[in-house]
Amino acid sequence: MDTVATTVSASRLDTRRPIAIAVMAMGGQGGGVLVDWIVALAEAQGWLAQSTSVPGVAQRTGATVYYVEIIASDGSGRRPVLSLMPVPGEVDIVIGAELMEAGRAMQRGLVSADRTTLIASSHRAYAVSEKIVPGDGAGDPAKVYEAARASAKQFLAFDMAAIAEQSESVISAALFGALAASGALPFPREAYEAAIREAGLGVEASLRAFGRAYDAAIAERRTPTPPPPRTGATLKHFPELQTIGDAAYDALVERVRRDFPQAAHRMIAAGLARVVDFQDVAYGAEYLDRLKPFADIDKGALTEAAAKQIARAMAYDDVIRVADLKTRGSRFDRVRAEVAARPDQIVYATEFMHPRLEEVCGTLPAGLGRWIEAHPGPLRRLIDRGRRVQTGTIGWFLPLYFLAGFRRFRRGTLRHQRETAHLQGWLDQALKAAQRDVPLGVEILEARRLVKGYSDTHDRGEGRFSRLMVMAARLEGRADAADWMRRLRQAALADAEGRALDDTIKTIESFL
Repeated sequence: MDTVATTVSASRLDTRRPIAIAVMAMGGQGGGVLVDWIVALAEAQGWLAQSTSVPGVAQRTGATVYYVEIIASDGSGRRPVLSLMPVPGEVDIVIGAELMEAGRAMQRGLVSADRTTLIASSHRAYAVSEKIVPGDGAGDPAKVYEAARASAKQFLAFDMAAIAEQSESVISAALFGALAASGALPFPREAYEAAIREAGLGVEASLRAFGRAYDAAIAERRTPTPPPPRTGATLKHFPELQTIGDAAYDALVERVRRDFPQAAHRMIAAGLARVVDFQDVAYGAEYLDRLKPFADIDKGALTEAAAKQIARAMAYDDVIRVADLKTRGSRFDRVRAEVAARPDQIVYATEFMHPRLEEVCGTLPAGLGRWIEAHPGPLRRLIDRGRRVQTGTIGWFLPLYFLAGFRRFRRGTLRHQRETAHLQGWLDQALKAAQRDVPLGVEILEARRLVKGYSDTHDRGEGRFSRLMVMAARLEGRADAADWMRRLRQAALADAEGRALDDTIKTIESFL
């Protein structure tokens, strides 16, 4: 095969520097649409444009990097020299469809203080590495904001996902509006809107999102140091303690008002609503019965910790609870809203479920469940395998809906008997400690954070929790017992492997 080589004289090359734009987006966020709009915008203004993309790995371990270079045509006929990938220190505009994508762009060196406009949505879509941490593994948005202010020439960040949702559009339209308002490109607002209209898809909704984001970005530019988004406890809103018109439930509300400190009413209201939703009003009365001894000892931190953690322990995740949550109408509505489905579209959610024999036995009457656990036979091989379940189909919805109805029989199940025994042992230990050392009692209550989920996740958390309870008994009587329990809890929540907890326990054992 013959090879033909061509060369271009240097005099025929346009060596002017183009405007370089990098877009970091995940699948479904419309990064490709945003790039198409930018290219159409530039070409409509008589500019030359080139775009490329490098796809990342799916499921939040990597985002697609889209790259665009645009340059004004000078009418000379010379060919521009355009790159296929962003070069650190040479990017004029970086757009992150999620806050931590902006952080990754800075790590890659794509953001420069002398030239880069950094635009990012401040909302979070958590990475797998953040989710697998037993505690709060979410990255700190304040650090991203701090780095962005130091690293970028101009930094614009606000919740563009919320704007897109309010506008019934997608985040790419909001990002396009923020880009227009930034002034980083020499094109008028009308040209941006024309590019959206020319595309011809979802025009009205996209223009709504564009306009709202444009106005928000203008306001952001007038704010010298925009604050980082609130996270963690600052985002939690606890309900008011109020009656609902049900005589039995309202009687529990009146009991809270009479017997518990007002400062804890909101936390108790949240806990009461959770356990009643999990089981019934009688279960709510049991919740208050278990909470009252702690309120009698201390009306501050101990009562609040007990109100929160007892509710979490009583409303554990079993097969019945999972089936109930998967088949609720509110969940189907939420899924439809998240994927921006139109009324005429059908949405199917596929769940991956892996019930073990232990979960099945836990749902059975206690005696039968214990017998099957002792004589599993071939049943384990039949049950213990993963299944993909489409909850929107009759074939799967009805069995799950039927299983959710087993809630009325939950008190007689093997799982409930075991959870109740585990709960009572933990509360007895916490109450005994609190009578002599309130801070230690608080820490023993807070240790319950380790137990969550179901199946293997629950077992791992319960194993760590049991280790903390053993250490709490050994530490009791020491002046620094609460401090060491806090360190143990933080270590247990620090990593999925448990190395930090092992190290902390070794430290404690060295002086006990």
